[in-house]
Amino acid sequence: MKSNNWLLIVLIAILMIVPLFVAQGAEFGGADGEAEVAITEIQPDYTPWFAPVFEPPSGEIESALFAAQAAAGAAFIAYYFGYKQGQRRSPQS
Repeated sequence: MKSNNWLLIVLIAILMIVPLFVAQGAEFGGADGEAEVAITEIQPDYTPWFAPVFEPPSGEIESALFAAQAAAGAAFIAYYFGYKQGQRRSPQS
């Protein structure tokens, strides 16, 4: 069983590292940028309804903030399900 866990950890590490070398020099952009390009192609005189409250200084910081937000959300969901599972398993008094 332990060897299966290590094998899975190694496979996950490979899946995380290989794309960094395969896509060297590629620009990793999000769907927001692609949507903006598509909208301006369809309707060049479009103006956004509002401006962002905070604009990160670089794309790396924006990605880090997004990853932190995703991790916080995943942690909250995992905590909630773990808490509910613990409630189900604990003896009722």
